[in-house]
Amino acid sequence: MQTITTASVSPPLPPPTSTPQTPNLHVSCQPINRRNLLLTSLTLSLSPSVSVPVASARGLLQMPPPRLSNRYFLVRAGESEFESFGIINTNPVAKTSVDSGLSEKGKKQTVRAALELRAMGACENNCWIWPSITQRAYQAAEIIAAVNGVSRSYIVPEYSFLDARGLGAYEGKKLEAVSEVYESDSISSTIKPPPIDDGTPNESVADVFVRVTQLMSILETQYSEDTVIIVSPDSDNLTILQAGLVGLDLRRHRDLSFAPGEVRYVDPSSIPTYKQPASAVYKCLNPPNCN
Repeated sequence: MQTITTASVSPPLPPPTSTPQTPNLHVSCQPINRRNLLLTSLTLSLSPSVSVPVASARGLLQMPPPRLSNRYFLVRAGESEFESFGIINTNPVAKTSVDSGLSEKGKKQTVRAALELRAMGACENNCWIWPSITQRAYQAAEIIAAVNGVSRSYIVPEYSFLDARGLGAYEGKKLEAVSEVYESDSISSTIKPPPIDDGTPNESVADVFVRVTQLMSILETQYSEDTVIIVSPDSDNLTILQAGLVGLDLRRHRDLSFAPGEVRYVDPSSIPTYKQPASAVYKCLNPPNCN
C-alpha cells in the first residue's frame, strides 16, 4: 500500500511593491545660446585629423610699407557740380547724383589728367582703374580708360573705402569752411567734425586712414606687379593715403593736398620735394599714432 505524502505548498508571495518615483518637476532649463550652439556643432563636425587652413592673404598693410607689390597712381577727379557751386557735399546718399558728377571745368581737368597718365606711361602694359562709385570719380575713370586705351572691364568701382571724407555738420556750407576742419586735423588725427543727423558721416583723419589702409591691403593682396590707378572724389582720401605710405605725420596730410584733376605717382620711399614738411619732426613711422 503506497503512502502518498502531500507537500506543504506555501501560497505565492505578492510582487514587491515599489514606491513610485515622482518626476523632478524643477529641472533647471538654461536658455539656448544660438552662437554657442553653432560653434559647438562646427567643432563636432570637424574631425581631429582635419586641419583648418590658415588664410593665405597678407592681411592689413603695414604703414608705411617696407615695399609695395604694385605701382600706383593717385588721381583726384576733376571739379564736381557741387564744387562749382562752392558747396561742401560729402553725404554718401548723394554720391551717384548728377550734381556729384563732373562739371564742364571738371571734365577738362580730367582729360588733362588722363593725358598726363598717358605721357607717364601709366597704362602702357595695361592697368587697373579703381574709382570711387561717386559719380565724378567714376566718370573720371571712364575718361582715363578711353584716353589710355583701357578696356572698361579693367575699371573696378569701389563702393565705400573711397567715399569722400564725411564732414558732418559742414555739409552744405561754403567750401571755405573746410579750413576749420584742417585746423582741427593739425591738432590731432582723431578730432572729428561736428555731427549732423542727415546721414552724413563725420570722419576724423584716423577714420579715413583706416579706410584707405583697408583699400591698399586689398590691392596688395589681389594684384602683384601690376599698375593700379586710384581715383578719388576728394583730396583727403589721397593725402591721408600718401601720408601713410611715406610715413608723414597724418596731422600734416594737408601739406600733400591734391588739386582737382591732379595726378601723382606713388613713391613710397620719399615725400615729393615740393610738398616737404618744414621739419623732420613730422615724420611718423606708426600712423595714425603720431606724437
